[in-house]
Amino acid sequence: MLFKNTFVGGIHPPEEKEFTEKLGIEEATLPKQVVIPLHQCTGFPYRSLVAKGDLVKVGQKIGDSDSAISAPVHTGISGKVVAVEPRLTFMGRMVESVVIDSDGKQDVSDSVKPHPVIEKISIQEIVEAVKNAGIVGLGGAVFPTHIKLSPPKEKRIDNLIVNGAECEPYLTCDYRLMLDDIFNLAYGIDIARKVLGVSKAYIGIEDNKPVAIDYLRKKLNRVEVRALKTKYPQGGEKQLIKTILNREVPSGGLPMDVGVMVLNVATCAQIAKTLKTGMPMIDRVVTVTGKYLRNPANLRVKIGTLYRDLIEECGGVDGTIRKVLCGGPMMGVAVPSLDIPVHKGTSGIVVFTQKEIDEMERDRYEEVCVRCGRCTEVCPVYLNPSLLADYAEKGDWEMCKKLNAMDCIECGACSFVCGSRRDIVQLIKLAKDNIRKHVK
Repeated sequence: MLFKNTFVGGIHPPEEKEFTEKLGIEEATLPKQVVIPLHQCTGFPYRSLVAKGDLVKVGQKIGDSDSAISAPVHTGISGKVVAVEPRLTFMGRMVESVVIDSDGKQDVSDSVKPHPVIEKISIQEIVEAVKNAGIVGLGGAVFPTHIKLSPPKEKRIDNLIVNGAECEPYLTCDYRLMLDDIFNLAYGIDIARKVLGVSKAYIGIEDNKPVAIDYLRKKLNRVEVRALKTKYPQGGEKQLIKTILNREVPSGGLPMDVGVMVLNVATCAQIAKTLKTGMPMIDRVVTVTGKYLRNPANLRVKIGTLYRDLIEECGGVDGTIRKVLCGGPMMGVAVPSLDIPVHKGTSGIVVFTQKEIDEMERDRYEEVCVRCGRCTEVCPVYLNPSLLADYAEKGDWEMCKKLNAMDCIECGACSFVCGSRRDIVQLIKLAKDNIRKHVK
């Protein structure tokens, strides 16, 4: 059965993009201090390459790992290292971090040198450049991009899908990048096509972004722009592949298992920037937003900038801040403090006031599951979320694994529709964590 421009399941949460969708990308104020965690991607923590008292320059590598799955860390400001110590991060964990005070000079490291144009650079040189630049997936997964660009030889990739769906409420950083950084986006797609050896490339964009769809159709000559039905989580890799190519990624499988590679639009643009300038990944676009934030914005932010500084730059809020999310309200994480740094995976900072939280929680109290089946109907990966939640509450991790808990993409659609207000997705996350620890 074919599903034209959509996938099975999904929901339609309020979009809340009107606060920033018409605001172009601006450079954030240079921070006086950055806190750069030495663990910002899938893989193992890194060792620091600098010590307290060292002077550093823009683009200098300050953290690296010997692990095969890793991506080095660089500084986006010049200045003096004032500490190398554990600092609090968005997940509530203490992570070894490099703290740098800016000298305001922004002197660039001698290691930053442009690479040859695409016609004169080899595939291996491109992959090495991406690796050395510390580029990771900027759609949220933060998986090292050089590994994605080096699939096993037995996995033949015949299609590239560029993810411009941005289905998460509130966030508009990818949308603005498609409009404001089209040349880097186009060049990055060409580079990825060369590396993967694919002739066919698509970019998927939800149809609530008609301006971007029309604009990219005019500008991207060799890329097919697909307008996708607006439905969350359309931006999931498996959902994009199903919608655009009608291919099903098997349970426990990866997109490469069906001949597809998926890259986020921001990842493609970063690849292009790195090859053009030699500058590693030192910043990213972040949507700073909220209903009562005085001046929401899409800002290009140095990695390591504190949330507090960005919220102040956007004018603060009318009222009292009660909750701040790293990412959007569906898959984002409530941060434990405003004194935590932007990391490579920070796509959005969403600010909620006490008034908003009071309104949302006024009638929220958990009841027993009534077996209505809504969570099963909306699950985009064909799970039975309520049953998984039941076994998770009992601590039966073996049964959770048998019920394919590891296939959950943690989109939160099940919790969104639950009439009993159960925190289903949180229970499944708990199950996945314990399966990794205790189940072989």
